Amino acid sequence: MPLIRPTRESDLSLLPDIERSSGEAFRTIPELAWIADDDVQSAEAHGAFLRTGLSVVIVDASDRPVGFLCATIADDAMHIWQLAVEAERQGQGLGRMLMLAAITHARVTSLAAVTLTTFRDLAWNEHFYRKLGFVTLDAGELDPRLAEILANEATHGLPPERRCAMRLRLA
Repeated sequence: MPLIRPTRESDLSLLPDIERSSGEAFRTIPELAWIADDDVQSAEAHGAFLRTGLSVVIVDASDRPVGFLCATIADDAMHIWQLAVEAERQGQGLGRMLMLAAITHARVTSLAAVTLTTFRDLAWNEHFYRKLGFVTLDAGELDPRLAEILANEATHGLPPERRCAMRLRLA
């Protein structure tokens, strides 16, 4: 059974490769295939999540990370910035386990919601999060923080018409 544990400093150099592997799924979508070759978060960026946010890994039997989740707390919500599982381990429920652990952490710390941004039309994105109880927000439901995140994603080349913000209310 995979184990979820806090990220350690010694894990940081492994996380960019996990993200790169995870992104291989985008090669199956011609207009988004470029994402598989795009930059990933550096080990230093992961270190910032380790120090100031939430960073957890899911590990195999030898304690080697095969997936990760990083998040921050903003106001009364946890925002999921990145969820990644190695390509060869996808479809085994590991991403779901990481998300459920984050949601549990948000509940235990009395946060009101969990938020994220994702692709609207990809089975492993919006549909996946809907199954966990997340709701897609309309433009009028976006708070300034989520609107800014989506705008920043657009400036970095993500197609805004295919992106959305989602929220899971915990109240």
